[in-house]
Amino acid sequence: MEGMNQDSVTLDNLLIVSEGPHIRSNQTVRRTMLDVIIALAPAMVGSIYFFGFDAIRLILVSCISCVVFEAGIQKLLKREVRIGDLSAVVTGLLLAFNLPAPTPWWVAVFGAAFAIIIVKELFGGIGSNFMNPALGARAAIMASWPEIATNYVNPDGISSATPLAILKAGEGSLPSLQRMFIGDIGGVIGETSALLLLIGAVYLIIRKVIDWKIPVFYIGTTAILLLLLGVEANNIIYHILAGGLILGAFFMATDYSTSPVTPKGRIIFAIGCGLLTALIRVKGSMAESVSYSILLMNVAAPVIEKWTKPRVFGEVKKNESR
Repeated sequence: MEGMNQDSVTLDNLLIVSEGPHIRSNQTVRRTMLDVIIALAPAMVGSIYFFGFDAIRLILVSCISCVVFEAGIQKLLKREVRIGDLSAVVTGLLLAFNLPAPTPWWVAVFGAAFAIIIVKELFGGIGSNFMNPALGARAAIMASWPEIATNYVNPDGISSATPLAILKAGEGSLPSLQRMFIGDIGGVIGETSALLLLIGAVYLIIRKVIDWKIPVFYIGTTAILLLLLGVEANNIIYHILAGGLILGAFFMATDYSTSPVTPKGRIIFAIGCGLLTALIRVKGSMAESVSYSILLMNVAAPVIEKWTKPRVFGEVKKNESR
């Protein structure tokens, strides 16, 4: 361009901004996604131990489908094929983790297509999606095939009510807290073992992949509001260990693309997730509420970010001499 000296050219080269998510770190997207996969590995091994071949089938079908759909839609839209960043694999894992063991393979394929094509790529790809792709797919599956999406089985293969359903109905026998913590209970394949999920969560916090404030404020707000809404104190721990709260708080509410980047915004976002989770569990018709709570707050994230944007001190005046 005319009138630009060497210094300005160099400065322009330094001010190139890539697509989101924008992370103040030297880590690449691939390295971040690899960390998430590593963190999910204990729960993945646990799901296979508890649910056997069904868990392997869902994980493989979901991950392979997500990668294939991402490569296909990116080629169709004439974008750079970026399956090497591993984000599609993470989506596939989280999608599988949100499905019950008996889920047919074609439902997982549908969920992968919805997550990658509808939620992610049609909105611009990684960093541009307005909601978590795996949770968006789960909501679509829940709306389309509620019987399949809620066909929870115990590790022994017998269908039974989940701990949250037992609490909601006010009748039935709850499993021991030890079984709840280890994961020997019914539910979707990736949510049952609090122990294995927390091991992965600690890894992500140590690696500084996630901000601890979101899961801590999320879980804490849920517990406090449940008490205020009349849930017995002895049952609060069941609400924390069951229903995907730990999976959602540490692995999905912390998604860079769909949560605020401002420190205050993250806390407000987490508190909102907790309030909605508790309200739906106690006052709503569903026992499980984490997915919808996070999705609703995903939609509110841009507004929260706007409200909590740091104040700008001073501004650069336009050069009116031109």
